[in-house]
Amino acid sequence: MTGSDTPQPSRPAPVAPGAVRLLAGLVLLQALAVAVIAGALVVALVRGTSMPGPVVFLIVLAAGVAAVLGGAGRALLQGHRWGRAPVMTVQILLVVLAVGWLGVEVAVWSVAVLALAVVVGGLLVTPTVVAWTTVGAGRED
Repeated sequence: MTGSDTPQPSRPAPVAPGAVRLLAGLVLLQALAVAVIAGALVVALVRGTSMPGPVVFLIVLAAGVAAVLGGAGRALLQGHRWGRAPVMTVQILLVVLAVGWLGVEVAVWSVAVLALAVVVGGLLVTPTVVAWTTVGAGRED
């Protein structure tokens, strides 16, 4: 019997910092919201619409965005750097949309979307999150 036959104790996976867990939670909340929108569009499509083509496109787009956000949120928790880019891209688009909506009418939901996008974007560039998602931080590669 050699020394290599003995089981090696596994090291516990490092726990993500609080800022990373908060960020991932907010991103997963956004993914859930987009998935709910996709579901509502499916219901509208089944009930009948005069323009099914654009509705199908929006369903596929919303499902794709929800999947990317879900994967990016998970990647952030695991310390993978690639998760930052899609999350920041979505936040920039949300800020642009919310500012446009606010130009038409000030509504609670548009202010909430803007505030959430700014908070998520701000958390994404904090030193804690950047350090956690830098190569080698938070995981073994």
